[in-house]
Amino acid sequence: MFRRLSLAIAASAVIAGSAYADPIEGNWRTDKGSIAAISGCGSSFCIKLASGKFAGKSIGKFKADGDNQYSGNITDPETDKTYSGKGTLSGNSLKMSGCVFGGLICRSQNWKRQ
Repeated sequence: MFRRLSLAIAASAVIAGSAYADPIEGNWRTDKGSIAAISGCGSSFCIKLASGKFAGKSIGKFKADGDNQYSGNITDPETDKTYSGKGTLSGNSLKMSGCVFGGLICRSQNWKRQ
């Protein structure tokens, strides 16, 4: 009886844990006004534009580094150039940065949760 109860509790914990989304997941308004959808894709997070001139285009893939920090690659949809990227989540704001030359030259945007 105790064994069955333990297994039921463990199974419930696993199922409940997988139901929680990472804070970065959701829809974000970019500085240019488009909506970027961030969703889980395997062990990473994929970024796809959901509205605007480049709707449907995948523009990045990030992994969680902990403490609301993310890193990966981000693509400028206008030029199709891919950069080393970072994301920092603070409440309903997501600071996205793309850098070249090992972080020597960076460009940032502040996205707002929708």
